[in-house]
Amino acid sequence: MARNEEKAQSMLSRFRAQKKLELEGDRERRPFLATECDNVKDSERWRRQVVREVAKGIAEIQNSGLGEFRIRDLNDDINKRLREKRHWEDRIRDLGGPDYKKTGPKMLDHEGKEVPGNRGYKYFGAARDLPGVRELLVTDAPSMKKKTRGDLLKRVDADYYGYRDEEDGVLVPLEAEAEVAARAEADAAWRAKHGDSDGGAAAATIAAMEVEGEEEEFYVGGDDALGALEGHVGDEDEEEEDVHVHVPSQDDIKALLLERRKQLLMAQYASTEMQEDEQNTRDLTHA
Repeated sequence: MARNEEKAQSMLSRFRAQKKLELEGDRERRPFLATECDNVKDSERWRRQVVREVAKGIAEIQNSGLGEFRIRDLNDDINKRLREKRHWEDRIRDLGGPDYKKTGPKMLDHEGKEVPGNRGYKYFGAARDLPGVRELLVTDAPSMKKKTRGDLLKRVDADYYGYRDEEDGVLVPLEAEAEVAARAEADAAWRAKHGDSDGGAAAATIAAMEVEGEEEEFYVGGDDALGALEGHVGDEDEEEEDVHVHVPSQDDIKALLLERRKQLLMAQYASTEMQEDEQNTRDLTHA
């Protein structure tokens, strides 16, 4: 039995090939490069031909019984045809035709899956189940659950607002040193401004300035307490000065604060006549 090459060179085979060429005509081959075509109509025809070849290859590669080597060859050929299709689409756009990358269907591209990190090469059909490919396509990325406002507030405690900064054993000594330095600087500035002879009065004034918070309202609102703070007697003829400052007790402060709140409430809600009656009553009571 003759081999295939000998059969093709036989007289009968050459005669049949010649008759077929006469009947069908010379079939035009697709250009190897898309840039060799200068006609939009021919470019679209070659693009449709490539699309048919890709669709045929995708349908064929769905059969997992073809074998590993045949499936890999088919997958390579499909990717090659897809690249050629994109070349023809670019050529059609350059020649003034429609832009198929924007308006054309993407069904063929969506059939394949890309390996993360290897953009451009896709696996179709049974090629996605090949050894070594299945592991690359499976992505077990953990889904990050978005935290709600309640979850965020669970982590907010006293440390978040800085309420425990003093417990580290570092901040309190630093603040104490800074306080001593600030007091010394304020004392030196006062002495430089008023002179060293009024040292006793400076000490009394600094002692009065140490009262903070609600006690400050007491010194502002209470005339008697303010007069007591200012009741130091200075004798310029004597070499040493004795300053006596009346320090109010806690009960006195509470009583004066209560009185201050009463005055604010009266000023806010009471009429002018009621305020005058209240003042007259207070004057008669203290008289």
